[in-house]
Amino acid sequence: MSRLRTRTRPPLTLAIPALLAVAFLLLPLIGILTRTQWSELGAHLSSPGVVQALHLSLVVSLWALGLSLLLGVPLAWLLARVEFKGKALVRSLVLLPMVLPPTVGGVALLLGFGRRGLLGPWLEESFGITLPFHTSGAVVAATFVAMPFLVISLEGALGGLRQSYEETAASLGASPVRVFFTVTLPMVAPGLVAGAALTWARALGEFGATITFAGNLPGTTQTLPLQVYLLLQDEPEAATSVSLLLLAIAMAVLIALRGRWTGAPVPRKPAGAPPLAEEPSVPSVPASAGEPAADVLAEVVPAEVLPAAAGAWSLHATVTGFNRLTLDAEPGTTIAVVGENGAGKTTLLRALLGLTPRAHAELRLGDTDVTDLPPHRRQVAWVPQDGALFPHLSALANTAYGLRAHGVRRADARREARTWLDRLGVGHLAERRPAQLSGGQAQRVALARALAARPRLLLLDEPLAALDQTTRAHVRHTLRTHLAGFGGVCLIVTHDPVEAVSLADRVLVLADGQTLQDAPPSEVTRHPRSPWVARMLGRNAWPGMASADGLALAAGGRLVVAEALPEGAQALAIIAPEAVSVHRDRPGGSPRNVWPGTVREITAVGSRLRVLIAPDEAPDLVAEITPEAAAELGIVDGAQVWTSVKATEVTLVRL
Repeated sequence: MSRLRTRTRPPLTLAIPALLAVAFLLLPLIGILTRTQWSELGAHLSSPGVVQALHLSLVVSLWALGLSLLLGVPLAWLLARVEFKGKALVRSLVLLPMVLPPTVGGVALLLGFGRRGLLGPWLEESFGITLPFHTSGAVVAATFVAMPFLVISLEGALGGLRQSYEETAASLGASPVRVFFTVTLPMVAPGLVAGAALTWARALGEFGATITFAGNLPGTTQTLPLQVYLLLQDEPEAATSVSLLLLAIAMAVLIALRGRWTGAPVPRKPAGAPPLAEEPSVPSVPASAGEPAADVLAEVVPAEVLPAAAGAWSLHATVTGFNRLTLDAEPGTTIAVVGENGAGKTTLLRALLGLTPRAHAELRLGDTDVTDLPPHRRQVAWVPQDGALFPHLSALANTAYGLRAHGVRRADARREARTWLDRLGVGHLAERRPAQLSGGQAQRVALARALAARPRLLLLDEPLAALDQTTRAHVRHTLRTHLAGFGGVCLIVTHDPVEAVSLADRVLVLADGQTLQDAPPSEVTRHPRSPWVARMLGRNAWPGMASADGLALAAGGRLVVAEALPEGAQALAIIAPEAVSVHRDRPGGSPRNVWPGTVREITAVGSRLRVLIAPDEAPDLVAEITPEAAAELGIVDGAQVWTSVKATEVTLVRL
């Protein structure tokens, strides 16, 4: 059955000029094809002069390509990755040869590198190098006009490459040079290949700058385009045949590129790759109603396979800048870092890594001060939210990357990496690329890679955020199991209260870059000092000021409480959703806090319903009721209800 397609008929005012443009570009090419003497083509292309010019063109263009790669690749990286004064000027200089008339470029080269130029006399006197009217001069001319194609293509590819890959590689112990050659270049290979092909094709066809700077000497500087120029005067048929050759080469390059002028690589699943299975290593055993889903993994990744801690490293950090806090932790401590968006959570991690100018960390791990060390020497491993697995490496090679960066032999690194993958239940996926892994599998590989790098400080930036609930429970269990054997300190940024409570020994609450609360999870759960944290934990949180008859709420209204605070004290009122009663009529009896309101939203949480109610005289309130109670009360969006909270059900946290 044919698929229907919507076709748009272009207006004639646009279609006619567009067709004329195509004809304008196509007609000269048709002219070459129709005027070529096909019977004489072989004789024209095999003549000694053409063969010599072709050989010289290949030599010059390949040398120009080599020089462009040697000089242009670092320049493209500098433009894409480093901010410096005069960057716009440097980029303009790169683009200048593309818009400059070639003959003007040749004159500029003469004045710069010629015998009477700025650098030419010194080159000739010191090294005996004379560029004009020499093959090396043709190479310089071709490089001058062709290198911008490489720089612009590669800069675009580098600009599209997320820096988290390079930063993650640095956190695994790879030096900047190693990161560049093992991560950056392989990942921008399509942009590099496209730029190199365009550079070579442009160097092969260079004419104006070459004849102006290097001359037209047979066997020395007379390249194929110059040969075409000479043949036009005496043998126009041969010139047409040679032009056809250059045209065929140019078209072959463009067809091979298929329009990919610039761009970062897009990981592809290889043909015939096995289908993704979310968690094939987990047995398909349904959990009972009262059994956490994570416990299913208890038999898959037993605790006794955990490695013994290779060392113990405490943490002391004093952070200044956007973040202003001091952090101390004993070996084996896991700290959950929470706070609303913009609180400085990720900035804190990046400051500990030494990757941000927004904040500076004076950092001591164990007895070693690493403040002045670059990121790759701090022994601080980082797992970003997306895992940042290198798409060009297998799961095994990813896991072994940090070990190889620390100088471990390849065989030993792969053996230890496979052990870590086995410990996290993904050893059977060792040869798969990241594109062939599910979200849960990829997170386990990223965790294995970080732990295999033997860090002293482990930083996890929302490692489970992108996973579905079932997979998140599996990976959370695995993470908790392996953190129990980690001898350093681990910081986990999270927005999930279950992660904060189940994984962490302490919860660090940030607000505007500062510590709002740093306490065990049980303390934060009972007495949260932040409305955001209270809401994250599923509780109602109302800030206010203590008065003689209760709490004057900051958002308006009053709250009667059983506790007594000094008048004028700032406090946070915490009300559990299950402590909020919902009625269709005004309730009687003992409740001291009663408000009418409107139902705004109803959501299911397990076997219960959470109802968001907007009271007329108090802030928004969340109540938790059973589906049966909701049906009996006729609770629907927009329903008018009454809410009540007993004074004894309100917990005050003094701020």
